[in-house]
Amino acid sequence: MLYGKPYGEADVHDPSDGQADQPAAGTPSGERGGGLGEPAVGERTLPPAPTPQEIAARVQALTSQQRRRADAAARREIPREFGAGRRVETLWWRAALLSEGCPLICVSSADGGVGRSALTAALGGLLALAVPEPVVAVDATLRAWGGLEHRVVRRSSSTVWDAVAAGGDLADSSVAERLTQVGPTGLRVLVGESKLLSQRRPPTWPEMFAVVGHLRLAFRMALLDLPTADSTSTWRALGWATVPVVVSRATVDSVQHTLRLLAHMRAAGLTRVPDQAVLVVMATSPSVAREVRAVEQLARQAAAVLVRVPYDPVLVRTDPLDPRMLTKATRSAMTEVAAAVIDRCPADPAAVHGPRSSASNGEN
Repeated sequence: MLYGKPYGEADVHDPSDGQADQPAAGTPSGERGGGLGEPAVGERTLPPAPTPQEIAARVQALTSQQRRRADAAARREIPREFGAGRRVETLWWRAALLSEGCPLICVSSADGGVGRSALTAALGGLLALAVPEPVVAVDATLRAWGGLEHRVVRRSSSTVWDAVAAGGDLADSSVAERLTQVGPTGLRVLVGESKLLSQRRPPTWPEMFAVVGHLRLAFRMALLDLPTADSTSTWRALGWATVPVVVSRATVDSVQHTLRLLAHMRAAGLTRVPDQAVLVVMATSPSVAREVRAVEQLARQAAAVLVRVPYDPVLVRTDPLDPRMLTKATRSAMTEVAAAVIDRCPADPAAVHGPRSSASNGEN
């Protein structure tokens, strides 16, 4: 699904369609004679309908698979740093029972310098603990500085440019994992390209969307560290996201700018973004002004969820980020952010019932 192009940018494929490396069609979907973007009737060959026995066998296989996943989810341990209690147990439970496919978590903001990369690294690191299968975070800032590079220990010189060069091979998990760095909790990180040469450079948007499309075939969940939401392509990525995450500083101006961004997106027809957005307010000091608390109340009405992350020196330092090393208050806030994200991702029916064992040490 594509949206308006006020800046005249070319259409590119949704990274979820698995064809992001192909050039976009010259005509909108539904204008080729077949209706709804399908080929003309004479060109279609419909597969035979499954028999009742085949349907029953598929349902039985699916039920057995869901049961096995639910049993495995119930036995998973939660790191002691995140304590116990219903909220964190439900987070780990639902994270283990995500539906097939790769949810796309897109992180952006109205302003620069709000802590997007720090939030992406911390959230990705926490989700890598909760989700049994590999999770990847991608530096999609399309610039040659900053981003996720300093939030992970480099084990190789591979960057997003190598992922662009890999093309369709990137859908192979062994190739994808070889090109990514590994964070302290197992988060795979595809860092940005810092060189501006004829042989190596940051990717263009179409190249980035192609990379994302291939990575979603190799990983269980993908997070994108996007630029500020001041371009059509960033808006498009937020519109494609399974869960859009919008980051703001804990200042009156920054929260108000975020409110304007969400209002503009709603006016442009991208109502799903503010309706689904997880708004994260990053504190820049140990105390938050009363005026900020007041404007946060307005922001709670504009986004689906608002979570304020307390000031934490670990988030400020440009060092490899391990969410287990955050302060207790920050870990609690990041757990809320991760839970809000997981709650908005499709999950197996068993996830609706919650963990069967809710043993805790007295917390609820």
